[in-house]
Amino acid sequence: MSEQTELRETVRASYAAAATAVAQGGGGCCGPEAMEIDENFGATLYAAADRDQLPAEAVAASLGCGNPTAVAELREGERVLDLGSGGGIDVLLSARRVGPTGKAYGLDMTDEMLALALSNADKAGATNVEFLKGNIEAIPLPGNTVDVVISNCVINLSVDKPAVFAETFRVLRPGGRIGISDVVADDHLTPAERAERGSYVGCIAGALTFTEYREGLQAAGFAGIEITPTFEAADGMHGAIVRATKPIESADIPVVTQGEASCCGVSACCTPTEQAVEPGVTLAEAKSAAGCGCQ
Repeated sequence: MSEQTELRETVRASYAAAATAVAQGGGGCCGPEAMEIDENFGATLYAAADRDQLPAEAVAASLGCGNPTAVAELREGERVLDLGSGGGIDVLLSARRVGPTGKAYGLDMTDEMLALALSNADKAGATNVEFLKGNIEAIPLPGNTVDVVISNCVINLSVDKPAVFAETFRVLRPGGRIGISDVVADDHLTPAERAERGSYVGCIAGALTFTEYREGLQAAGFAGIEITPTFEAADGMHGAIVRATKPIESADIPVVTQGEASCCGVSACCTPTEQAVEPGVTLAEAKSAAGCGCQ
């Protein structure tokens, strides 16, 4: 097993355990230790009025380091994608903000979290949401179809962050934006020094520096990049808000619009690219897993 595969499996197992604990009524989470004791992580970062509107299980499963639904300034009618959607708290809040003419997608690689999110969506009566199984390094949606991409303390967990940035850029419409909460390191900290301050699954060891984050977004094509620290998560490690936009002139494929031939909320979602399909999974299986009604 490669180091990247081992890290991804460690992350998956930790968040699967967290989802199982919530589903079984444990209330808390057996995920990263820092998130259990630090007021800078989890459901306390959301307004009480928002928490009160959601199923208790969605609130209990919140493990993020911010509130990306507020960061992204969501508007009526927008399509939103949450990378690493977990128990669904940000998807459900996004769905409320974009309203019935909009849609909120959640993407997660963990079966247990997806099952919890679907249950939470049902309890919340949310009809404009869709949860997809997959990795954030290979988003199972077509290009130029999403208005906003959000994420809550998940990109630092990726084992291939350039792929995450490239895929995020690909799925955004020209003029689309990101509103991300993440952990970012001071520029002087080496990877070894970051690892000394916390574990990978605890959202510390895998964090990029401010310069690495900015350069990664620039390399993917983003403009208007802003990275604003909000609190200290560890010595030299910061919770941060990340904003950027996909330039209008960056469109290299036709913009997909909703129409009579659409399924999954976007007209091209029944033709995912080979790159978005995991090894050993056929395109038809990937479409079915994504909830597409046509094959």
